[in-house]
Amino acid sequence: MNVLGDRVLELGPKPGAEGPYKNFRLTRDGDGVAWLLFDREGTSANTLSADLIEELSKILSELETARPTGLVIRSGKKSGFIAGADVNAFRGATDAAAVEAEIGRAHAVIDRLEALRLPSVAVIHGFCLGGGLEVALACQMRIAIEDARFGFPEVMLGLHPGLGGTVRFTQLVNPMQAMPLMLTGKTIDARRAKSLGLVDAVTQERHVLNAVKDAVSGRLKRAKPGLLNNLLSLGFARGFLASRMRREAGKAAREEHYPAPYALIDLWERHGGDRRAMLNAEKASFARLMVTPTAQNLIRVFFLREQMKKLAGSGNRIEHVHVIGAGAMGGDIAAWCAGQDLRVTLADMKPEPIAGAIKRAADLYGKILRKRTAVRDALDRLMPDMQAEGVRNADLIIEAVPEKLELKQNVYADLEPKMKPGAILATNTSSIPLQDLRTTLQKPERLLGLHFFNPVSRLQLVEVVSHDGTDAQLLKEALAFVGAIDRLPLPVKSSPGFLVNRALTPYMLEAMLMLDEKIDKTVIDAAAKKFGMPMGPIELADQVGLDICLDVGDMLRSKFGDQLPPTPAWLREKVAKGELGRKAGKGFYTWKGGKADTSSGLPATSEPSAEMTDRLILPMSNVCVACLREGIVDDADVVDGAVIFGTGYAPFRGGPLNYARTRGIENVVSTLRALTEKFGGRFAPDAGWENFK
Repeated sequence: MNVLGDRVLELGPKPGAEGPYKNFRLTRDGDGVAWLLFDREGTSANTLSADLIEELSKILSELETARPTGLVIRSGKKSGFIAGADVNAFRGATDAAAVEAEIGRAHAVIDRLEALRLPSVAVIHGFCLGGGLEVALACQMRIAIEDARFGFPEVMLGLHPGLGGTVRFTQLVNPMQAMPLMLTGKTIDARRAKSLGLVDAVTQERHVLNAVKDAVSGRLKRAKPGLLNNLLSLGFARGFLASRMRREAGKAAREEHYPAPYALIDLWERHGGDRRAMLNAEKASFARLMVTPTAQNLIRVFFLREQMKKLAGSGNRIEHVHVIGAGAMGGDIAAWCAGQDLRVTLADMKPEPIAGAIKRAADLYGKILRKRTAVRDALDRLMPDMQAEGVRNADLIIEAVPEKLELKQNVYADLEPKMKPGAILATNTSSIPLQDLRTTLQKPERLLGLHFFNPVSRLQLVEVVSHDGTDAQLLKEALAFVGAIDRLPLPVKSSPGFLVNRALTPYMLEAMLMLDEKIDKTVIDAAAKKFGMPMGPIELADQVGLDICLDVGDMLRSKFGDQLPPTPAWLREKVAKGELGRKAGKGFYTWKGGKADTSSGLPATSEPSAEMTDRLILPMSNVCVACLREGIVDDADVVDGAVIFGTGYAPFRGGPLNYARTRGIENVVSTLRALTEKFGGRFAPDAGWENFK
């Protein structure tokens, strides 16, 4: 990427020569404008760290002395401008005062950038996030390339902006629009950023030099805060808006679980009318958040995601996917794969499920793809295939028919002779061991599991299941495929329920036993939400489908017996009546527009007890320890990541095993023993706790 043009002259080291800067190249063009190219050494993306901020400080000293006619900051990375702070620097922070001192040093450098007595321009392509956006905000002008994306994702790490962004963003952009972006972590594109006044111009790469000339010369029309910004900065307005923001934040998360949004609202409400006071308060607030268990666990989850991405490896060769079964799971798997640039054929016995799947796909693409042409192209790649002819050319066949062993084996008998050499046969079974499924196959070595989770578009995990005869090369290719479709693979050995469903089943069945104890379903769900789960087990059962819950429960009880709660007889009756949950419009809850009607139930005065929460949550940790002991998964960190990304398990807890460590292994084991004495052997602590650390 030649971002400097052909007329580059020297301000610092000569191009190609050893210079004083490792992460930057500083040059001056023929008009005397300094170009600062940000190209962090040894990484694919620019991130901010203490050593890099120190180097930027030296560059600012040089600029203050040299006094060029203007300054342009650009990135030398294809991925974008700056992806934010180097999250490694946040891990393990325990001293808020030390964090505040460190962030204070970075603040001083960003303040110097803002105070330069020359026109300064940030030219932004790709991602401009978090600390990167704060650097851009310290420049006088911002020019966005059309592909630029802007956002403050700090809330995802249990933080809020910490390099002056809370101040500069709310002063530049209407706080009613700026605050929600910081509170949710959502990103916006270049056109939206221009409409908000975040950037001054949007252009194409080939026009950058002309846009910079206009900016430096003063010809660029700059975005300026409107009168409304000043009015909304008044104390009474901030108080009113802050109350509304807290109510909205409360709908998404409890303050004791996720304090960052509430800290940001407090910060703006108290200091939004005083720039200097808010800058100082931002540093202290950021430092306090950094050392909270929530932030440290969310930072841990960030690295768990990166660790699981690496499990995918590289070299995906899958181009054509054939999906058999266009129901809720099969149809959505097909839609996701087509949305990730793969050719997909979708087969079913009847046309109606295929039509429904394509309609859901169109709805999904309308939400996640920004261009109409992209939606059209994705739908073109998703091809109905009533005759199942796609089997012959597919690199990967994914079977997603109902959880019946004989039915699946009949499907395999029909398709296996048609598969081309080297093709992978994958099952989306949620519970049936591959050792049972493979018995009728001519080539059992090419069978493996690709277990997606519902909803496919939101849950990132895919369990990649192997049996003792799975071809190692095909398993490697399956892992690469999962990474290529932007999902997180979990290599897992075949066993009933694998990892995630084996952990989830006692959670949901225990909730159904509580219903037998005449505990209201909304109170049961509230017990889980109070712990931090995104939804309660009763609502989750409806979401998954009560027929699937019943099938998985029966399968696991046939293998694990009294280690699981019994399946209530009335659950079979509900399934027989067609009350299957969300997909049928009725289960435990009535569903309208894809949402459960939870308005009925006991009064709010009926609070869930700590014992109820332990009955739901601790068996999940117990199962995870058992899976480690049995070698189904061999890494405790990956187990935590899998349960978070596959079920939505409270991220701020860091996963079921991390929660057990935090609570104390002895406490967890003793609580399980107490529950065993009161409720039975299903709570018996697994032997793996003895060696778990």
